[in-house]
Amino acid sequence: MSKQEETRERVLDLMESLEVGQAIPSERQLTSVIGVSRLTVRAALDELVRDGYLDRRHGSGTYVTEPKIAQPLTLTSFSEEMRRRGMVPGSRTLDLAITPAGARMARRLQVSPEEPLLRVRRLRLADSAPMALEVLHIPQALVPGLSRADLEDRSFYELLQERYEIVIGSGTQTIEPTVTNEEESEALGVPLHTPAFLFERTTVSESGRIVEFVRSIYRGDRYRLVADLMPQRGRNGRTAGAHRARQPVVEVVRGDR
Repeated sequence: MSKQEETRERVLDLMESLEVGQAIPSERQLTSVIGVSRLTVRAALDELVRDGYLDRRHGSGTYVTEPKIAQPLTLTSFSEEMRRRGMVPGSRTLDLAITPAGARMARRLQVSPEEPLLRVRRLRLADSAPMALEVLHIPQALVPGLSRADLEDRSFYELLQERYEIVIGSGTQTIEPTVTNEEESEALGVPLHTPAFLFERTTVSESGRIVEFVRSIYRGDRYRLVADLMPQRGRNGRTAGAHRARQPVVEVVRGDR
C-alpha cells in the first residue's frame, strides 16, 4: 500500500469518530499525527473530496459529508429503497401535463404518436433533502383521473397497484454519467454542472404492457451504484473465468439516444 493510500485509510478511520458536518483536523495536524509529508496528506484529502467523503470549504476547513446512498441495480421504487435505508421518502410534483406521445415516446411506449401521455416532473426527497429529479411519461389511458396531488409523497408503483391494479413485472434501465444543467441544478439545490447519474428506465406490467418511460437525474454526490457479482459458469458447472452481475448490467451507450 502506498503512503497516499495508507493516509487515505487513516483519514477514513478518523472520520468514523466524527459527525456529519464536523471539521477534520488540519493538514498540518494530520501530517504530524500520521507521520507523512503535507503533500501526501493533501493528495489523500483531494481524493476523498473528489469521491464525496469530504467537503473542502475555502478559508474554513474540510468537513465530513453525508454518506452516499448505495443504489442497487434492481427494480425497486425510490420510496421502497429509501425506507429500507431508514430514511423518510418524499416527492414534490413540479408539473403534470397531457401531451401527444410524438414519434420518440411512441416508440418507447409502443403507442401511436397521437396517444395522449401524462408527463410528470417530480422532485424525489429523502429526509426532506432533494435526491433526484425525474420525468415520467405514462399513457393517460392507463391512469385515468391521476392528479398532481395523487403523486405527492407517494410511490408511483404503489399507486399503480392500489388504484389501477397494475403490477410492475420487469424493466430495462440504462445508466450514464452526466452533469446537471441549470434547471436540474436549481431543483436539486446543487451547483451548475455537478456530477450526476442519468437513469432511463422503461417498465412493463406483469400482463406485458409497457407502463412508463422515466428519465431521472440522481445527485452524484449522494449516490453510488452497487451490483452483486457471481461467477459465470459453463454447462459443465465450471467457472468460465469471467464474472457477471447478478443484477442487470450497466450498458455502455454510444451516439444519440
